Amino acid sequence: MDDMHSSSAHVPKELKDAKNPTYKVGSQVIVKAHHMKGMYGAKATVVGAYDTTAYVVTSKPTSGGPIVKNHKWVIQEEIKNAGNKTLQPGTEVTLEANHMEGMMGAKAIIDSAVQTSVYMIDYIPTTGGPIVKNHKWVIESELSAQ
Repeated sequence: MDDMHSSSAHVPKELKDAKNPTYKVGSQVIVKAHHMKGMYGAKATVVGAYDTTAYVVTSKPTSGGPIVKNHKWVIQEEIKNAGNKTLQPGTEVTLEANHMEGMMGAKAIIDSAVQTSVYMIDYIPTTGGPIVKNHKWVIESELSAQ
């Protein structure tokens, strides 16, 4: 888990808005993910909903430091030259995501993939502190209605 996720609202230009998301933009939800401390059980607002393939990846940060295992989630549009076919586990890729320090340009291995709606959320950590804006990404199964 990393507490350094970026808060940029930028999304890849080729990312398509979800046609029929379970949680529409503006929906109030409860987060059921453990990506960061204070995330599980947090109240959140959906600020973006997109249809894509989401990947779990293992990568070596360009900034040095230990390998980041099973990072959730990097999307199809954040992988260099990914095209539009789902990448298979074990595929070596270059990340174009900037969720955390050292991620942009990092070499990574695809651990798993899921076709889903992905959501960008604003949430209030259960551990206190300021609102986390534009967290990328959570998938549908990691949210529930509030």
